[in-house]
Amino acid sequence: MADSLQEMIRQDMECESLLECFHGMGELEKRIFSVIVESEEPLTVDEIAERVDRERSTAYRAVKRLRDVGFIRREQINYEDGGYYHVYHPVDADEIADEMQRLLNDWYAQMGQLIQEFRTKYDEQVAAPAES
Repeated sequence: MADSLQEMIRQDMECESLLECFHGMGELEKRIFSVIVESEEPLTVDEIAERVDRERSTAYRAVKRLRDVGFIRREQINYEDGGYYHVYHPVDADEIADEMQRLLNDWYAQMGQLIQEFRTKYDEQVAAPAES
């Protein structure tokens, strides 16, 4: 990943890079998200783990991270004779894009405020010696 915003802007970004930039997703989370999106039906953690060739606990942690950031939803399926299991399916792409847009707008507003604080601080410091 780039060290500065200027470097980030200059590098070519792929769509999947948004997952990393906005949410710090690693390769496993990105792979699992792709598996869930490409599946025709919701998947259990065991099915996800098998498709990405990882241990169940490792897949579960990545699935939990995807749920925490709002990229996937968990649905409980009840057995007729008692008990249940969970399956996971993707959140609508528009919902994810709207959330990323909101995060970007919040970041932009914060950066604008920091730039204004910078301007005010250094304008005062530069103006002070000239007034002496």
